Amino acid sequence: MKPMTTRSPAETADVAEHLGRVAAPGTVVGLVGDLGAGKTLFVQGLARGLGVPADVRVVSPTFTLINEYGGGRLPLYHADLYRLERRDEVDDIGLDEVVRGDGVVAIEWADRFDVLGADALIVRLRTTGATERVIEVDATGPAARAVADAWADALAAAWIERA
Repeated sequence: MKPMTTRSPAETADVAEHLGRVAAPGTVVGLVGDLGAGKTLFVQGLARGLGVPADVRVVSPTFTLINEYGGGRLPLYHADLYRLERRDEVDDIGLDEVVRGDGVVAIEWADRFDVLGADALIVRLRTTGATERVIEVDATGPAARAVADAWADALAAAWIERA
């Protein structure tokens, strides 16, 4: 996918919402970016796209490490590796089992440890202004490429509708 620039938090969440609409069972999304880059905001949009009920508060699992959100078309597992210091801590929280499941997994700070497996979307968020973000996406395997292609098509259709 080509890099995308969003100009507001709402646009960043909208981009992620389109991913949620096309995500397949087993989709793994690794989120990479500095503090304040919009990783949790991205997951909030992803949850909205999956149909997680609007009254469910999607928050960073910095202290719980993994949050599960149901009620949508697929379960969403939201992990945050920021506080972990060793690879064995990742094993202790059971992230490998979640990644091999049939829900959608979003992992903040995914670059800290090798947790994504061979078939994942890597979403890099970079701040370029007060509210502006550049979003770069890499797909590392065939299932992730299929989701990325569907996501790109959904975004293209959405922008055409907005014009």
